[in-house]
Amino acid sequence: MSDARTSIRDALYEAPGPHTQRKIRIATVFSLAALTVLAFIVIRQFYINGQLAPRYWFFFLRPTTWKFLGKGLLGTMKAAVAAGIMAFAAGFGLMLGRLSRHVLLRGICTALVEFTRGVPTLLFIYFFFLVVPQFGIRIDAFWKISIPVAISACGIVAEVLRSGVNAVPKGQTEAALSLGMSNRSLFMKVVFPQAIRYVVPALISELVIVVKDTTFAYVVNFPDLMQNAKVLISNYDALLSVYLVVAVIYIVINYLLNRLSVSVARRNRSSQAASPQKM
Repeated sequence: MSDARTSIRDALYEAPGPHTQRKIRIATVFSLAALTVLAFIVIRQFYINGQLAPRYWFFFLRPTTWKFLGKGLLGTMKAAVAAGIMAFAAGFGLMLGRLSRHVLLRGICTALVEFTRGVPTLLFIYFFFLVVPQFGIRIDAFWKISIPVAISACGIVAEVLRSGVNAVPKGQTEAALSLGMSNRSLFMKVVFPQAIRYVVPALISELVIVVKDTTFAYVVNFPDLMQNAKVLISNYDALLSVYLVVAVIYIVINYLLNRLSVSVARRNRSSQAASPQKM
């Protein structure tokens, strides 16, 4: 039996040998050197064009600036969490439909999954912003961004959950059925809990996409991080500095989410490797 701690990359590709590792180190050094030179050229160009002048940066020394950006970041997180919860609930329903034995239900859910995966998020946002109000339905700006983002993500969530369900060994299903468990109890008590463990890292990675999709909140005038950044740009005429700071904030958030995904994946592999020893 292969080691359960083996990653998908290790299973698909052979481990690099000493010669390959040496080439990787050399390529890494050259890449870092090239990036350093490129960063120097960019910073020098900013200096020549006056973009590093104090008037474009001094307001970041004020606590009120960071408080204002913090409020925007809180709005972004609220919208992302709400969209993530709705996407998971809708994705769970679509996943059940995709696994259903009823041909019509399975076909409808398949079409919905492909539709939500194929349509850009911005079109869903414009639909809720421009079309829905024409029917007399008034929606708060918070829901005008969180619902479209959730719709855009639910199809991918459904496919991720379905892949997790399909990854559960069939022997466990057969064993549970032989004990007289109903199909509903089998799915909720045996199959789905294991499927979630398989796909939690992928779901966290999808949350990164959800966070980035909330940057379209400016369309509906929701006070998120990007909207507040535009206010700062308008007040201080500092487009480059504000967008650079906001970009760093998004990079940090996405990096932390990616690290969380890697950590959960490693913990799952460790628990799977240790579980046979307990039997």
